[in-house]
Amino acid sequence: MKIVILDGYTLNPGDLDWAPIKMLGEVEIYDRSKPEEIVERAAGAEVVFVNKVVLSEAILDQLPELKYIGVTATGFNNVDIEAAKKRGIIVTNVRAYSSASVAQQTFALLLSLVNRAEMHSQSVFAGGWAASADFCYWKSPLTELAGKTIGLIGLGDIGSQVAQIAIAFGMKVIAYRKHPKPVEGIEMVTLDQIFRQSDVVSLHCPLTDETKEIINKDNLAKMKSTAIVLNTGRGPLIHEADLAEALRNGVIAGAGLDVLSAEPPKADNPLLSAPNCVITPHIAWATFEARKRLMQLASENLFAFIKGNAINVVF
Repeated sequence: MKIVILDGYTLNPGDLDWAPIKMLGEVEIYDRSKPEEIVERAAGAEVVFVNKVVLSEAILDQLPELKYIGVTATGFNNVDIEAAKKRGIIVTNVRAYSSASVAQQTFALLLSLVNRAEMHSQSVFAGGWAASADFCYWKSPLTELAGKTIGLIGLGDIGSQVAQIAIAFGMKVIAYRKHPKPVEGIEMVTLDQIFRQSDVVSLHCPLTDETKEIINKDNLAKMKSTAIVLNTGRGPLIHEADLAEALRNGVIAGAGLDVLSAEPPKADNPLLSAPNCVITPHIAWATFEARKRLMQLASENLFAFIKGNAINVVF
């Protein structure tokens, strides 16, 4: 069968082997595809893999031979699911391939804010330590995590791993989830308690009408002035102008973000000029190990479909 990968670069910029997918058919790989290139490139394909390329109903109308769409990610809002279903096109995604990596990045952001290792290293290489009158110095307040409270909004695979790391740091873990259930070592609380009690609020929930812009002016006002917000989930969980204003006015102490509402961001995104804000370019999922796992799982999804027993179908 003809298999077309429309935006393979972010998954595999050259350090992985496409062999798990190539063994399943005749594969054409494109690093990136502009909207106007999609139909021509996918013409005649029975299988298309996409990460962020948008497959609208208008595009699906022009791909009559398409039988399967493999999303090489967990989120699948770039595919018109109802249009695919109407045409009998199976759509699959890949879940839980990067939980450990995202949890790790969550703490990379937090440690960046409380220890400022990079700032101090740059200062040393700029001659600051050699010129110091003392054996040590620090350019920002340093904060110990032990004894602090981390509040998790969402407690799925990633949130649970973040909780375990936090416990290892000696932190108290509280969590909010829509349908709470007892978890050893974690206190389940209300959303209001998350904002009022936490020294760190970390977002690990899906983007829904309920959670969109859950970090907003009202909830930020409830937080401690020393508190930190972390987001390795979805960009629109945060009202970005409200967070930027809170950082500028000292309502909270800092923010560590791996996602923004638009990616790549526009130059006028208010968070790009906000103080005490660490932003990474949506890399939490992108460790070598996680991407290798993602490719393998995507190939297993397709293999199951070929064998007539599709798995990880999103509808």
